Amino acid sequence: MIKQFVMTTSVALGMFFGTASMAADIAAGKAAYERLNCASCHGADAAKAISPAYPILAGQHADYLKHALTAYRRGAQGAPATANVRKNAIMGAFASQMTSQDIVNVTAWLSELPGPLSVKK
Repeated sequence: MIKQFVMTTSVALGMFFGTASMAADIAAGKAAYERLNCASCHGADAAKAISPAYPILAGQHADYLKHALTAYRRGAQGAPATANVRKNAIMGAFASQMTSQDIVNVTAWLSELPGPLSVKK
């Protein structure tokens, strides 16, 4: 019982610190946004989408965006609904092309942009 607890705790901590240690590269985030042509729906500055149906990304919280992109990627990979997925053919196709580091970078860049979702300092 104790051995199982220690093993489970070790795996959980490894997963947490393994993903938490990825440092964001803001320039690489902007490059990924451009490479994946995210501007075609979300706008060049990510603050003015081409349609009200598409969300504004500039100034959004990085952790929220990371969670959403990861869920789209899981949905495109056919993960079960219990795996916290988002099903959208377009976003799933784009998110599937992203590495975990791409997601960290692009979400960090988007969260740094000024937009209607950011708080003025």
